[in-house]
Amino acid sequence: MKQRKRIYYSPQQKALIWDRYKQGDSLHDIARMFDRYHSSIMPTIYNTGGFRPPERKRHPTSLSLSEREEISRGLAANLSLREISRKLSRAPPTISREVKRSGGLEHYRANKADAAAWENTKRPKECMLKGNPDLCYVIAQKLKRAWSPQQISGWLKRTYANNQEMQVSHETIYKTLYIQTRGALKKELQKCLRTKRVVRKSRTTSLKGKGIGRINDAVSISERPAEVEDRAIPGHWEGDLIQGCNNTFIAALVERHSRYVMLAKVYDNKTATVISALIKQAHKLPAELYKTLTWDRGSEMTNHKDFTLATDIQIYLCDPKSPWQRGSNENTNRLLRQYFPKGSDLSVHNQQKLSQVARQLNERPRKTLNYESPAERFNQCVASIS
Repeated sequence: MKQRKRIYYSPQQKALIWDRYKQGDSLHDIARMFDRYHSSIMPTIYNTGGFRPPERKRHPTSLSLSEREEISRGLAANLSLREISRKLSRAPPTISREVKRSGGLEHYRANKADAAAWENTKRPKECMLKGNPDLCYVIAQKLKRAWSPQQISGWLKRTYANNQEMQVSHETIYKTLYIQTRGALKKELQKCLRTKRVVRKSRTTSLKGKGIGRINDAVSISERPAEVEDRAIPGHWEGDLIQGCNNTFIAALVERHSRYVMLAKVYDNKTATVISALIKQAHKLPAELYKTLTWDRGSEMTNHKDFTLATDIQIYLCDPKSPWQRGSNENTNRLLRQYFPKGSDLSVHNQQKLSQVARQLNERPRKTLNYESPAERFNQCVASIS
């Protein structure tokens, strides 16, 4: 089998690659446009950590290639530098400096001079974190505690409000992690990110929702009290099952007002098991802080009436294929996947471990809470009813 020649992508082709990547296309789909395998696309994307390099542009006042060719023709015709400058409507010193730094009167070549000028315009800006080891240390410690770059950035602005040198945007943290040529944060810290990715993914890349079953006598989310929607009043919860391999599960609950998380160990997804675990969790909280529960239409909610009878808490079920109706819960599940990756065996985690994970999540600052932690916000709710 004859080996295909190595392909070198032109700037236009690279621009198309980045456009398709940002639209959420896979590397395989992009590579098929060029009749190649995804490995030929990877260097373009991975060399900059999934961040599209800024497009380089010439300064409006810089000499163009056509002007340099005109200079070369003028020199070949033995025209003086002043005559050439008049033809180009340029200042004589501009032409003089151009010729002097690019070979002189006898060795000036337009293409060579243009390439050298384009190369000399590179001005790599030093990463702001590189010259600030104290800030790098703080960021590294927070990453090791499983804080996201956005949480770190918000916490820094809140903690060091009067010290600009100790503040940084979350995008700068991401870029410094993914673009290792910046040399400020170690590559090993990428593993502290929740996704553990080594390259930035497009925001338009998403997963499709799953179908949801039927539940008898279900109370629709459309009947949920209006006070639940604005999150102003605490005590309204969302819940779901996180699934691992071998039919292992964890019940995850999040309070809408404070984003406070509780995790419950369940041994299977049978309705009796799940309802029993939810009843046990509900009895840990005062009635003022547990008023409603919103769940999806999974079969584990078949006995939802038993829960309401035991706790006097009404369960509202989402519409089919509408995960956004439990937005807080869906976001929390994504955060929990950092600790419980898809395909892992969840039965190995006891309730103590689940409580430790929940505590760590509850102690993280959240952007939606103005960088307060869920624990701080929830404790305020507890204090207000005592």
